[in-house]
Order: sequence, then C-alpha cells, then structure tokens
Amino acid sequence: MTHDDPGTGRPERYGHGLVLGKFYPPHAGHHHLVRTALARCERLTVLVCASSAESVPLEDRVAWMREVHPDALVVGAVDDHPVDLHDPDVWEAHMRVFQAAVPERVDAVFTSEPYGEELGRRFGAASVLVDPDRVRFPVSGTAVRADPAGCWDFLEAPVRAALTRRVVVLGAESTGTTTMALALADHYRRRGGVWARTRYVPEYGREYSELKLAELRAERPGATWPDVVFRSSDFPVIAQRQAELEEEAARDGSPVLFCDTDAFATTIWHERYMGTTSPDTGEVAARGRQHLWLLTDHRGVDFEDDGLRDGEHLRPWMTARFLTQLAHSGRRTVVLTGPHEERLATAVAAVDALLAEGPRLTDPLPERR
Repeated sequence: MTHDDPGTGRPERYGHGLVLGKFYPPHAGHHHLVRTALARCERLTVLVCASSAESVPLEDRVAWMREVHPDALVVGAVDDHPVDLHDPDVWEAHMRVFQAAVPERVDAVFTSEPYGEELGRRFGAASVLVDPDRVRFPVSGTAVRADPAGCWDFLEAPVRAALTRRVVVLGAESTGTTTMALALADHYRRRGGVWARTRYVPEYGREYSELKLAELRAERPGATWPDVVFRSSDFPVIAQRQAELEEEAARDGSPVLFCDTDAFATTIWHERYMGTTSPDTGEVAARGRQHLWLLTDHRGVDFEDDGLRDGEHLRPWMTARFLTQLAHSGRRTVVLTGPHEERLATAVAAVDALLAEGPRLTDPLPERR
C-alpha cells in the first residue's frame, strides 16, 4: 500500500486507476480522491455504486461525478449486497458487481478507507491510500446526509442544486409576490454564514412581457400593454427559461432558494390569457424540483397598475384557481393573508419547518467493518 504524500518524492504513476464509492452524495473529500488519482494515472475509471435502499438515484450521482470530473470515465452499478468486510463470500459478491462494471485490468485502486488494501489485492492492483484521516477535507457522506447546510461548502454545484430547498411565491396580479420573495431572501441572508448566499429568482414572465411590449412599440409607437398579444407558444418558452434561471441560482446559492413564480404558476397564467390549459407548459412544470408554494391572497392588497397589469377583476378567479390546482397536484402550500408583516411571519415559519425536515436522504445499507 502507498500513501498520498507528495512530500516524499515523485509519486508512482499508473496506467489505469480506479476510484469506487457510493458518493451519497459526493463531497470535497471524494473529489480530492478523484483528482489525486487523475494526476497519477494515464486514465481513470470512477465507479459509482448505489443500493436500492438509497434515495438519491444512481443516474443522478453518475451525472454529478461526470460533470465535476470530465476527464474521468464515470460508470455506475447497482450493488444491493450487504457490507461486511470480514466475510469472504460478501467480498466475492461485491467483486462480481465491480468487475462487471469495470471489466478491464486495473493497475491501482485509490481509496481513503482501510478496505483499500484488500480491494487492491482482489483486483490484482496497487492500493493507494489518500488522506485516510480526512485532514484535507473533514467531511463524510454521513455528515452531509445528517446536516447538508453544515457541509454546504464541501459540495459542488450540481449537488447543491439537488439539495437546495426551493420555495415559490405565487399569486394573482398585484398581490405582493415579488415583495414577499425579496423579503424572504433578505431575511435568510441576515442569518449570515452560508445563508448569506441566499438567492432570489425574479419572474421571467415579466421580463418577457416587457420585451414584447418594447418590440410592439418599435413597430407602433404609443402602443400600450392591452395591445400586446400573447400566443400559446409563448408560455412554454417562459416556463422553460424560468426553470433554467431557478436551476442556475440553486447551483450558486444557500440551502434555500426563493422564486418569484415558477413553471407551475405559468400554467395558470396560460389559462388566464388563453382560456385553456397548455400541455407543453405542463410538461415543463412536471419536471420542477420545488418544495413549498406560498400563495399570496389578493384580499387586503390594493391593485397597482404598473403598466403591465390589466386583470384586477380576475384576481379572485386566479387566487381560487391557484388554490384548486395546487391542491389537485399535491403541492405543499401555505396561503399568506393579512398585512405584510403577518404574511412574512407565516412564510418564515413555513420555510423554517421545511428546512428543519431537510432533504431526508435515507440511510445506506448497514456496514460491518
């Protein structure tokens, strides 16, 4: 067995290296291990092994590792065998999974675990032990699953995006959705630490509407908002861009993200303007990864015409439609009523409850080491 210690001289290089693990989820320690192996091998295979008991799909973990390590070959395998490092039969069962996924010769296996020596022996390969005491990156998959927020800085962008709790503020015209989303983002930023990076995603539909009005005025100076014509094909475009902006923000923010509307809300806006549903917009909404919807009630909020609004009379219908469809689709919903301070307190309590629950990652199969 060799140790990763660049201070002892030039480390040995290998042809084909192997790093394997659950990566449940991948963190900075895993990435250090992979980068160390990449630097010492002509080529590297990363084998992601997942059991059916785990709540993060294998394909997601493979995709995350491929994004972070494009120079490695990342493959995946389902391994539902128990973990017992003292049982030769269990070792054989695992090796059948490993060698089926990586059938070619392995020259070196890189691990941070005591089992690395036996793993290398069974592959007929050298065993390279990398930072076994977690000095470089004091983190583990167990720690991340128990407290994602506490380990946030050890996670790469795609994992942060998957673990971020996404909160949508939605409602009829002029009901304070933007004000509420901004207030919530500010509230959590004030908590400091990792929360200082809390992001807010603006309503893309508004930007899209402003562009349509500007384009119309370029052709017809003096045109106003009622002159703008929407088509059904506009709404999937709005929904998709809204989803993209949300995903970008989730990759770069704190453990909570606040969104002023989402693709689901866009399906209701399609009904409001076109009088019917939009399957294409619904498909975008179905792919969403939001966790909580805060509905701003129209009652008690004055209607303000900012030049892009004309539906004061439709506000009761929209509030009711949002409620109906949120309930029908099983989305976790809290209705915000009363003055702003009361609405904000209700929203913070709902978000805190969501954060307290966490992502709820299931435990992996028990291990006997």
